[in-house]
Order: sequence, then structure tokens, then C-alpha cells
Amino acid sequence: IPKKLVTSVSNCADDALAGLVACNPGLRLLQGHRVVLRDDLPAIRGRVALLSGGGSGHEPAHAGYIGKGMLTGVVAGAVFASPSVGSVLAAIRAVVRAGAAGILLIVKNYTGDRLNFGMALERARSEGADVRMVVVGDDCAFAAPGKAGRRGICGTVLIHKVAGALAEMGASLDEIVEKVTAAAKGMGTLGLSLSPCSIPGSKPSFQLAEDEMELGLGIHGEAGVRRMKVLPADKAVETMLEHMTDPSNASHLSLTPGEPPDPPCSPKSPRSQSHPAPHPTGSSVVLVVNNLGGLSCLELGIVAGAAVRCLESRGIRIARALVGSFMTALEMAGVSLTLLLVDEELLGLIDAKTTAMAWPNIPAGPATTRREEVPAPMEEPGKPQDEAGTGTELQSLVTALCLSSLWECAGRHLLSTGPGTVRVERVLERVCSTLLDIQDKLNELDREAGDGDCGHTHARAAQAIREWMRSRSPPAAPSQLLSGLANVLLEKMGGSSGVLYGLFLTAAARSLHGRSDSQAWADAMDAGIDAMQRYGGAAPGDRTMLDSLCAAAQALHSLRSPGANPLQVLAAAVQSAEAAAEATRHMEAGAGRASYIRSSRLEKPDPGAVAVAAVLGAVLE
Repeated sequence: IPKKLVTSVSNCADDALAGLVACNPGLRLLQGHRVVLRDDLPAIRGRVALLSGGGSGHEPAHAGYIGKGMLTGVVAGAVFASPSVGSVLAAIRAVVRAGAAGILLIVKNYTGDRLNFGMALERARSEGADVRMVVVGDDCAFAAPGKAGRRGICGTVLIHKVAGALAEMGASLDEIVEKVTAAAKGMGTLGLSLSPCSIPGSKPSFQLAEDEMELGLGIHGEAGVRRMKVLPADKAVETMLEHMTDPSNASHLSLTPGEPPDPPCSPKSPRSQSHPAPHPTGSSVVLVVNNLGGLSCLELGIVAGAAVRCLESRGIRIARALVGSFMTALEMAGVSLTLLLVDEELLGLIDAKTTAMAWPNIPAGPATTRREEVPAPMEEPGKPQDEAGTGTELQSLVTALCLSSLWECAGRHLLSTGPGTVRVERVLERVCSTLLDIQDKLNELDREAGDGDCGHTHARAAQAIREWMRSRSPPAAPSQLLSGLANVLLEKMGGSSGVLYGLFLTAAARSLHGRSDSQAWADAMDAGIDAMQRYGGAAPGDRTMLDSLCAAAQALHSLRSPGANPLQVLAAAVQSAEAAAEATRHMEAGAGRASYIRSSRLEKPDPGAVAVAAVLGAVLE
């Protein structure tokens, strides 16, 4: 496990935000939440407020972009995990209270972020707030993006800037949404790395040989679309730009080439003949050369120069170039290139002033390799030259399954008595201990498909449920119990899992209202699964926890038969879930973060599906 300079693995996201706020008088934490807001909230009265966020580990994103002319606030999750619905909602309420004339949520296209911000949006709207959401997907890695779509990566920072400038000018919510949506369509990003990264307390998410580099990887440690031998910087940049602009790539960015100056991109590599014939005036772009976290500034400068040369060779005008760390992936030694097509209006928004600490303070002007050099002073006679100066998802939905069996086995009369509550607590405690026992196993399975935190996420769920039970006795009524568990997991679990299970439990609780018969539980299971599929986008066969869950639900349909034995039905559900979990080993991922990984690399069962089966087995015991 790589070394990290942290005080506590479990509190590292909170400690990082606390340090940022302590050093920046323009920022404030929202009490009780991992939310950072502008210090001058009254200044947004009558203007549109902008909120963004996501998992920690991408610093300076997202809190570094809070300030006049950019974001009003951000909501942070644990490392590489989406923030909770409750925290997003708290941030929305805070800016509503400050008098915002509408709120725009700027969200990267990841399932967990869409779900958590989306559910918070729906809740805020039900309270009367005027909230909209823009989902940014700028990744150019995939030739044929699947159901999950293009990932949101470093280009999101440019959307923060454009939206922030518009909001500062007093633009309406509708106008901001329209203009940033249009801008996002003319934007593309691609990453390249020499190393993986690792979340604190975990092993790296993938391995690269000493002579290998990875093209098209994401910002959560997931592997890319092509592994190749290490190339010199100029060749690597050329490869990246070719991939980003290749018309056969469905997620490519279309650039209009202009008349290229001399010399070409690489003296030994003539310009590719695959590009259309040049025009006198090519596209105008903003270039972002982004350090993914562990690349040296020396290497970053080399990459930036190569990118400018390569774009100039195509006749592309680099209206602005931003070089630095904008959206990182912890210590990953890599770089991403972002191109945003701009006209004069959009360029003016990029140039607009901001007080955000992480936005670079650079002179407004184009990037070019053809700047005139300052003439060197003539050496004074008799004075020798100085030679030294020369040189070179899971816990909550299973609770619903376990309670189905529990209440049927124990008898409905127990629901309103002390022994019933005690037995509920015993079952929940067994489920929690099981989740904690398999934490390392789930992390190991999850490293194959992403950031390796599946076990950590479910351990947080188990600890949160334990704390909830210590603070109060679980409600006896099934609907109230599931609603209570939903609230706990939506607030504490984080990531995609927390909101998916919250959706499941919320829908199941609604279906169970006033009912507790066997058929009601079968109906509740179906309602919960339907809610997860409707908002999460996954389906059976997509290599997710839904494969195990749906298999178990099919077996639980037997509860609709008169005289069904709940224990026997649950035993059949466990057997079906275990078989379905093992079957995911041979599936191609169709949803979630694993869908970005080539199927040939997915050789182990899906961790969410394995966890569902394991907890069901614990319930049966």
C-alpha cells in the first residue's frame, strides 16, 4: 500500500478541506457537511448561484474554483466517492437562503454524481427552489461510448469559468444553461499516464510496467483504452491529439485546420494526411494542459510546448493556454489535454476576472512557439562567459430482503413488540459485521474495475447503521424502518451505492406503506428495483449488483404464493444471488465505472453482486 502524508485515512477529505478553508479567508465550511461556500454569500443576492463538486482526490477541484466569477460553493465526497444527497441539498438550501436568483448544479458525468446531485435537485424543487443541472461529458477516450456516456473530466473546470463569468454579469439561469451547454458540446479531453494512483489506505487500482503508458484513463484510477510503450513527449502528445480529433472516434472533437506555419509539429513526423485540406483560418481553441497529480513541472512544460507546436502545425489558433494542476487524480503521474472551441464572446468569458484561488492569473493572449526572443546582451570584452549558466451498493437493499424473511418468520405480531425490535437489531448487526468482514475482499475485486473502494463504501454503510441503532431503536413498522435506513445511507454511505440503495429503500418503503403481507414484500422489492433502474440506468446483464439483486428478487416472487415458507424462499434467493454474482465474471460491463474497462481485463466477479450474495447468506444464517 503506497505511503500517504495524511493524519487519518478515514478523515483525509475533511482534513484537506479544513486546511484549505483555514488558509483562505474567502471560504467557509457549512456546519455539519462537507460543503465549502463563498465567504460573501450576501453578494449573490439576485444572481444565479453555481454549485459543483464530486469526490475528493481531484484537488484543486473543486473547492479551488470557489470565488467571485466562478463557483458559489462545492460539495465534496470522500476520496473518489460522490457526495451525499443530504450535503448537496444543504448547499442548495444555503444559497437559496442567501437570496440566489436560481441555482445551477454543474456535474461531471459519473453515475454517482448524477444520482446524488439529481436526487438533491428533485428534493430542492419540491421545496420551491429554482434549480437546474448541467452534466458535463468531455472525455474523448472511447471510440464508441456506451450507455454511461462520455466521462466528465478536466473540461468541467472551463465550464465553471464560463458559467461563473455569466453569473457575475447578471445573466439569467436560462441564459447560463443555454450558453454552457453549447460550450460543452465544443470541448474534448484526453488523459495519458505513466502510473496508476491509489486512494489512501488502498493499493493502486492498476499496474503499469516500467516501459508502459496508459492512454484514455479517467480521473478515478480506472485503466484507459490503450496500453502502449512509453513514447517521447512530442510523440505522446501527437498520439493524444490524433485520438481526440479522429473522425472515426464517436467522441472526437472536430477541429477545422488552418494554414500551418513552419516548422511542423515534429521535424521527423510530417503532418498526418488523415486531416482535411487546410483552410486559411483554422479553429480557435483554449488549451488546458492538466497535471493529473504526480507529473513534475518540468515534464508538464515539455508536454505544453509539444501541444502548442502540434496544434500550430495544423493551423489551429491557441487563443489561450492554461498549464498546471486543475483536476488531478491524487498522485497519478500523468497529463490530460483539454481543447475548448471558442469565439470572441466565449474567450471574453474565459478572460473575465475571478477571485478563485486555483484559476491561473495569466496575461490575456494567444499561445505560440514563434515569439520573438529577447536579444542576448553582447559579451563585454575580456569578460569570459559563465559556463555555469549554460547547459540543458449494497447494504440497504439487502436489509429489505432480510426483513422480508424476518417479519414473515417471526410473525407479524412481533412488529409492535420489544422482541421484534431486538430481532431486527440482531439481523442488522449480522449484516453489518458481514460487510466489515468482507471489506478487503470487495476492495480487491473493485480494483479491477475502478478505484478499489467498494469495501470502504460498504464499511461506511455498516458503521452508519450501527451508529443509528445505538442512537435509537429501529422502527417496528416496515415502511418506517426502510425509510429510516434510506435516510442513513443517503447521508452517510456516499458514492453511487448510497444513492442507489436510498432510491431502492425509498421506493420499497412507499410500496409497503400500510402493508406487511408476503405479497407486499414481493411488490416492494420490484418497486425498489424499478427505481434503481430508472435513475441508475443499469439493467440485469450489465455486470452490476442488479444481477444478484434481480436474481434474488425473482426467487422472492414465490412469496406471492399462498402458504410459501419464507425461510425456504430466502434460501432459494441466496442460492440464486450467489450464482448470479459468479456469472458476472463472464459478463461485459454495460453500466457503472466498470463499463469503461475492456472486458478482457474484467476477470473477477462484480464486487457489488458478490456483496449482495454474501449479505443475503448472512441473513439466512
